[in-house]
Amino acid sequence: MSAIDTDHFREQLLDERKRVVAALQNLHDDHPGSLTDESGDETAFDNHILDTATETYDRELDYTLEENSEHVLADIDAALKRIDDGTYGICTNKGEQIPLERLEARPWAMLCIDCQRERERR
Repeated sequence: MSAIDTDHFREQLLDERKRVVAALQNLHDDHPGSLTDESGDETAFDNHILDTATETYDRELDYTLEENSEHVLADIDAALKRIDDGTYGICTNKGEQIPLERLEARPWAMLCIDCQRERERR
């Protein structure tokens, strides 16, 4: 089992955290209110139906991106806590070291690749 340079991964996690927070802020800035608030119309139905559909699709896509970003942010925060606790880089399922290659690709990983694949199959 090789030693993990937690300072290196802490820096990567903090950089990624800043990026995700900025992306979330951008999504919030793009959509500060409801669809009606943004369009300025009393009712969204005044617009052509295709315009309304496009706006709705764009909003739903942004909500999905926002939800994904919030999950990644929570995973990053959990990884930073594991660094503080001294358990970073250990698969939370098997208790074995997560390969450095996986941590380089996804520094917030809490599962080894085999356990992650198993979780995704369920």
